[in-house]
Amino acid sequence: MEQLDDFLSPTPAVDSDNESIRAKAEEVTKGLEKAPDKARSLFYWVRDEIKYEPLVAIEVLEGYRASRTLGRGKGFCVEKAALLAAFARVVEIPSRLHLADIRNYLIPEKLVKVMDTNLFACHGYSELYINGKWVKATPAFDQAMCQEKRIRPVEFDAEEDAIFHSHNLDGELHIEYVKDRGCYADVPMDHILDTWLEVYGAESIERLNKYMEEEKAGEGERGSQ
Repeated sequence: MEQLDDFLSPTPAVDSDNESIRAKAEEVTKGLEKAPDKARSLFYWVRDEIKYEPLVAIEVLEGYRASRTLGRGKGFCVEKAALLAAFARVVEIPSRLHLADIRNYLIPEKLVKVMDTNLFACHGYSELYINGKWVKATPAFDQAMCQEKRIRPVEFDAEEDAIFHSHNLDGELHIEYVKDRGCYADVPMDHILDTWLEVYGAESIERLNKYMEEEKAGEGERGSQ
């Protein structure tokens, strides 16, 4: 029988022992008794209430922490997956993170300039242990973003794997899964950073950080108008 203790315990990034994490998980699952029902409710809350934001400082652990993502109300795929995993552990559903490299054929031009490729290394999603098996759950793209960008939203029934669709609502090629990078009880910071350097090179981190600064400055200017 698979040992699940590691997937029920808090970790530095999946901080399921955090007071705000516990309170929100209990609020979202209030009145629900069965694990699948709790899992579905938590999935949709993370998917739609936490805005997808792809630009983050990848080398800073604090940014990945579930309680931090909850507090700021936005995050990218790994951060949202860590939050869903933390919520699941609160309600006694074993959870882990799964990483994979994917190609996004509809990647915005601004991200192509930063990454110099449409390959997203170490895309992250959650896996929840429900009714004796691991089920994939990808809460990254929120409903509002999907509607705006014509993306097929990921739906989760707590029985079958829920991953990105290969094509968008207009039939265009969107997501291709390229390489599996394994499962983890916590966000594997060293592995993510090593992979980023391997795939994109050290100078890409500088480009990413510079771009984030420019984006923040632009948001500030737009907000003052």
